[in-house]
Amino acid sequence: MAKVPNACLFCSLVISTTISVSSAMAAGTYEERRDCRSDAMKFCGEFIPDVKRITECMEKNMKNLSVPCRKHFK
Repeated sequence: MAKVPNACLFCSLVISTTISVSSAMAAGTYEERRDCRSDAMKFCGEFIPDVKRITECMEKNMKNLSVPCRKHFK
């Protein structure tokens, strides 16, 4: 009987974590996310999910960003 509440607790934790991460990753427009996702992971992955720090990191790495991503920082 004790396993059912533990399983429910685990499911709740997984769902709430997924929602939090999804919300954090949703920063920016669809186009910005599409064009910059790989650059963000490559150059600034250590700062995920902190949007402010990712943005600062991306700006510091401007010359290394892909052309499609770079256009969003002009």
